[in-house]
Amino acid sequence: MAPMAPSPSALWRFIDKDDAAALTLVVDTPAGLYTRRVPPALPLAPGVEHGPAAEQAAHRAAAAWGLPDFVFRQAAHAQKGSGLRELGDRLLLAGHRGAVVQVKARTIVPKDDTAEAAWIKKVATKAMSQAKGTVRQLRMMPADMVNGRERILNIDGNAYEWIAVFLLDHPGVPAGTVVTWQEIGMPGIALTRRDWDFLFDQLRSTTAVLDYLFRAAKEPSVPLGEEPVRYYEFAAADADASPPQFDTELVGPGGVAYSTPLLPQAPAGDDGTQAHLMIRLLSEDIALSPLKPPLTEANRVALLHDLDRLPVGARTEWGHLLADMLRDVPEVPEEHCKWRFRRMLHEDDTRQLIFGAATLLDSRVKAAFQAYVLLRHHEVTTRTGLTEQTATLGVLLTPRRGGNSPWDTTSIRVEGHLDLPDDELHLYRQAWNRTPEDGTAVPG
Repeated sequence: MAPMAPSPSALWRFIDKDDAAALTLVVDTPAGLYTRRVPPALPLAPGVEHGPAAEQAAHRAAAAWGLPDFVFRQAAHAQKGSGLRELGDRLLLAGHRGAVVQVKARTIVPKDDTAEAAWIKKVATKAMSQAKGTVRQLRMMPADMVNGRERILNIDGNAYEWIAVFLLDHPGVPAGTVVTWQEIGMPGIALTRRDWDFLFDQLRSTTAVLDYLFRAAKEPSVPLGEEPVRYYEFAAADADASPPQFDTELVGPGGVAYSTPLLPQAPAGDDGTQAHLMIRLLSEDIALSPLKPPLTEANRVALLHDLDRLPVGARTEWGHLLADMLRDVPEVPEEHCKWRFRRMLHEDDTRQLIFGAATLLDSRVKAAFQAYVLLRHHEVTTRTGLTEQTATLGVLLTPRRGGNSPWDTTSIRVEGHLDLPDDELHLYRQAWNRTPEDGTAVPG
């Protein structure tokens, strides 16, 4: 669903009488009143200087609730005399969007509100200037950055659309403090650490958080500490929005239009089950799998981003479906293999996500799944005409007998023009376009 502008909504906010660092929001929704308690920011690590500890805590929140593969710091500092400054910023990178995160901490006892507001404006201006410098340097000279799994990627700043994030760790921000700064040539947003933690806890998706930051940065600034209020204004607007028109024939006969608000009102996974964790578990499978040449860490991160693009509001339903598929596919006679599929084409027509489940994993199943992914990519790009912009990610689950995990995860990602020979296409169509996709059992 396309983002909507915020609309007026019935929303009340209260400070927790037992914890002034917490915030309680009461939202009036069509389903009735909804209460969301926003806890304080994650505690700082003991024995670490305040400033670095605040940076580590922000990094930890993004890695734990998002994915550590998308959170970066500089791998090695520039040598003295090189003419290049050290990149001390934390980066959030997913797809073609990036955030430069400047964490500033109040390390002394706060003064009066007027003095604190002036100090906050001063450090915000400095933070935005530093973020601008980081982007400029990354565009002039790519740098090696290390992500939350201690893997090094070379980051070219020209490959990303950037936003600057001023992240404040402060024990008592004066009420109503709105931060302003001079134009820096890219979007910017000011948050408290509680705001930052709230967004990641609410969405559990780095891609969704980045999309939110870019969306919010287009609107007038809100007082520091009130980002959850703006979030729920956006969420209310999304819930009221009409679903966009979508050509279901792009995925062939039987396609169904599905729409969910970009920003859910309930936190991710709030249905009381663990179904939403399926996408995180699959991401972990992919993140921890050994890479076979010529694949690189950049290829892995691109694949993880395609998986992370699955809308937050759809993840629980998909998680239930994947669990059902895994339970169902073994129920076939011996020497047979049962397949089940679910696929989704994003509304921009350039990202296709395919989940499959099969009875077993062997060379024939791997080859058949690859044929399925290649065929569906070819069909979609032929229908849309957006060949060069389109990527398709296929993820196959197969039950595992023994071991630490109940399933094996196999993934395939393709993009652009595949140049498939006509005889191969004929074989793929013979295999996959002659029977229903869901619940098909064929000889093994």
